[in-house]
Amino acid sequence: MSVIGMVGRAACAVTAATLLLAAPAGAASFKIDPEHFSVGFLVSHIGYAKVLGLFREASGSFTYDETTRELSNVRIVVKTASVFTNHGKRDDHLRSPDFLNAREFPEMVFVGRKAEATSERTGKLTGELTLIGKTLPLTLDLTVNKADTYPFASGGLFSRPNYVIGISARGSFKRGAYGISYGVDNGWVGDDVDMIIEFEAIRQ
Repeated sequence: MSVIGMVGRAACAVTAATLLLAAPAGAASFKIDPEHFSVGFLVSHIGYAKVLGLFREASGSFTYDETTRELSNVRIVVKTASVFTNHGKRDDHLRSPDFLNAREFPEMVFVGRKAEATSERTGKLTGELTLIGKTLPLTLDLTVNKADTYPFASGGLFSRPNYVIGISARGSFKRGAYGISYGVDNGWVGDDVDMIIEFEAIRQ
């Protein structure tokens, strides 16, 4: 299952480096704000509709160099036990060995390896997703929504003026490739997992 989150180099997400505007020269570290971080997924249920779920606990960070346009250290970590689909029994099943096996594999991790621009504000981030102990390639399509000084301070990570980047990322993978095959053969649960990642990252 997703996720996504969907996930060392990182985070999430993270922004097709070549597109970030106005950051200062030299490499800068960014940390994803956990209060503005959503890792979700969509999976077909018997073909009738897709179940929308999310993970309630995730973290991420990355490094971006405005001068060289280099994105590095991209890493997103998702706590698998935090899965939520608004249905208690289903969530328990998703945590079980049939799916995420959250007790044995408490984290799902995405590591970004290469970012390239596809337009002024979009790009692709190629990396790997590690899920239930197996690591496979995954590419995220990125959109840089906004990069600017945050308009207000509200305590916590926003206790002072911050330079913030807002990113939307999308990707997909087949869970069967990770050995998560419950319900695939009989069509009860779809094999394709669509990832939905939304976040704001704060320059450190």
